[in-house]
Amino acid sequence: MQGLREGLNTNIRRTRSRRVIALAESLGFGLCGVAPAQASDHGDTLRTWLAKGLHGEMHYLEDHAELRLDPRKLVDDALSVICVADAYARDRPESEKAKGPANLARYAWGDDYHNVLKKRLFKLADALRERHPDAVFRCTTDTAPLLEREHAARAGLGYVGRNTMLIHPKHGSYTLLGCVVTTLDLATSEDLHYPDHLTPPTDHCGHCTRCIDACPTDAIPPAGYSLDATRCISYLTLEHRSPIAPDLQPRMAGHLAGCDICQDVCPHNQTAKRNPLPIHPRYAPRNTRLDPAAVLDWTEDDRRTAFRGSALKRMKLGMVQRNALITLHHEQPTPAPPAWLDRLQSIVQDPARPDLLRQTAQQLLASQSKPAD
Repeated sequence: MQGLREGLNTNIRRTRSRRVIALAESLGFGLCGVAPAQASDHGDTLRTWLAKGLHGEMHYLEDHAELRLDPRKLVDDALSVICVADAYARDRPESEKAKGPANLARYAWGDDYHNVLKKRLFKLADALRERHPDAVFRCTTDTAPLLEREHAARAGLGYVGRNTMLIHPKHGSYTLLGCVVTTLDLATSEDLHYPDHLTPPTDHCGHCTRCIDACPTDAIPPAGYSLDATRCISYLTLEHRSPIAPDLQPRMAGHLAGCDICQDVCPHNQTAKRNPLPIHPRYAPRNTRLDPAAVLDWTEDDRRTAFRGSALKRMKLGMVQRNALITLHHEQPTPAPPAWLDRLQSIVQDPARPDLLRQTAQQLLASQSKPAD
């Protein structure tokens, strides 16, 4: 009799999970799977990484580290984590290709993924809440302390590769993640034998080191599977709110907001071109690059207008202008022409300019000074 009840409960859990996955697909998510709500397997790794300061100025990571390590601390009595992924555009429109290399990360080409993902996650949770009114559902998209990539890997959405990105062996890594942490008891993707597009979290990097070799700032250690955020161009351009170390400046020139290099060179993203996931219309590229010379003259209103509805709207004016100034400086001939040095000096002396921009201009001027004989 006990075995019969267990079998019945297993079938109920599997039926629930299949309905969840089907509902997610109907809402336009490219991938959906279910992971158990359990503690991270990498707690000590995270603590050591934080202790070394490799998170840089991302203090929120250390502030909620222990909470981040277990979804059951985020939602009391959580049993399951529903994980979804949206694919985003990887190719620029023909009209943009003539403008030069992209210097905005691809995920920021379209509408803000937080909004695009979150609205459909809420719809998913609301539909499940109607069927299961006693269950608790909490939606997250980079907005709560949760190790989304680890749960997504457990849910069959890919594996965590050498560059620390979640990589699906067929569909690549150009995906955005969302989760619903819930007290609803669901069969995991593993229990369902990884249906449809899901995959066991088996490492497919093998001996490949293309991401490590291609990183301009050596942010990925030789063995991979970790990241020194303080050297990562994505971190430096988007999260670091202080002046950038002079030795890293020439290596990040050309990137105003984010970086895709470690993904660009990944063989799985070449395979993904033959196995594309559907892309939500709101991720259609609307702006794939910025003119650094124009950015340098932006006002605060210009910044708001350019980043309205974009995931980049959290970038402060001083940050994007700092990045633009570094890019423009490293486009100058050596030695820098007097007109450019005058431009730097005028920025340093202009109190109306953001402090971060003035500090960066001062750095660049100092780098031009010749040592005394």
